[in-house]
Amino acid sequence: MALLSIDHVTKRYPISNPLFRRRRDLFAVDDVSLDVSAGKTTGGVGESGCGKSTTARLALGLERPDAGRVLFEGAPLPAIGSPAWRVLRRQMQMVYQDPLNALDRRMTVLGQVAEPLEIHEIAAGSERRNRAIELLRAVGLRVDQGEHYPHELSGGQRQRVVLARALASHPRILVCDEPVSALDVSIQAQIINLLVDLQAQFGVGILFISHDLRVIRHISHEIVVMYLGKVVEQGKADDVIETPAHPYTRALVAAMPTISDEQEKFAAPIGELPDPSNRPTGCAYHPRCPLAQSICKETTPELATYVGNRRVACHFAGV
Repeated sequence: MALLSIDHVTKRYPISNPLFRRRRDLFAVDDVSLDVSAGKTTGGVGESGCGKSTTARLALGLERPDAGRVLFEGAPLPAIGSPAWRVLRRQMQMVYQDPLNALDRRMTVLGQVAEPLEIHEIAAGSERRNRAIELLRAVGLRVDQGEHYPHELSGGQRQRVVLARALASHPRILVCDEPVSALDVSIQAQIINLLVDLQAQFGVGILFISHDLRVIRHISHEIVVMYLGKVVEQGKADDVIETPAHPYTRALVAAMPTISDEQEKFAAPIGELPDPSNRPTGCAYHPRCPLAQSICKETTPELATYVGNRRVACHFAGV
């Protein structure tokens, strides 16, 4: 059984037209399902506006779905703000994109890493401090850096602090929302390798959200490709990258930096991402798809089994 399951979840936000005062719904997440297992990483990838970050918030119970369920160890998440939800939050932690905004600039690094130990009553006194020091060392920071304030550290060091703080409560799930997108490439690699090491050490399951397929490939065991709120391809990381079946996945693979010519057979996407509040009929990708035919404009493809455990939502998968 998966540690965390998102089961056919939909999240919509009402928007209105100020001229005609008509209300319509923006489907940020539309019938999305994915699993995260202990010691494994599920990567969610897609362009901005595809619903990745909303999926991350739904996974943590920070927002309630309009349809579907989010399950932790087979049980639905408790109501937001309830005592049971607060207890569960100890086991589910978020790693944010901007570490400086995620940290309190008025507190030392050591104090912020130790704070979850106090909130969740895990340790007290000298034990709390010693545990915070161990966490700093685990993420590759020196003890003396614990006395610094966030603005005195580099971006990569601050992200290590965020990781140490997230691990303080012994979580079983980490949800990482674009955790390396604001960092230099060399620092990105360090943080990704650190996450892999920490996962091996603590056995934590990770939902890793990113727009960068190169990063997703390096860290993920399974990849979920999203487009305008829907899953268009899902499967083992190597399968999705090496033999992408959906035209959109192929476009993302084509955009990956490479020193070989292997990806030249895949075409980059045509045009701009449509308005999420006014999705095209049928397959939402058809206005940009080189394979689109009349059926693509009229009928929405189901997410169906393609090869093995891979699932693809395309009328012409693999063509």
